[in-house]
Amino acid sequence: MADISIKQEHQLPLQQAKDAAQKVADKMATEFDMTTQWDGDILSFKRSGVAGTLALREKEAQIDITLDFLFKAFAGPLEEKVARNMKKYFADAA
Repeated sequence: MADISIKQEHQLPLQQAKDAAQKVADKMATEFDMTTQWDGDILSFKRSGVAGTLALREKEAQIDITLDFLFKAFAGPLEEKVARNMKKYFADAA
């Protein structure tokens, strides 16, 4: 079960949604030293102690993040930051 799960509605065509998801991934990779990889419409990301997926659906993007014990203490601030980025790149881009 994910420690952080955020759904963000969007009005973007699939390719634009993928572009927005890639921007979120690029930001996470830079800020948190994560690796990312696409598998269809699902973007997987990971680093030591953190793993997750960003799944694109029609009119919705969902990010699920699993944290190991050491990172659980940072779940609140991390969730706020991810939610802001999801809104910035998906909702505001509509």
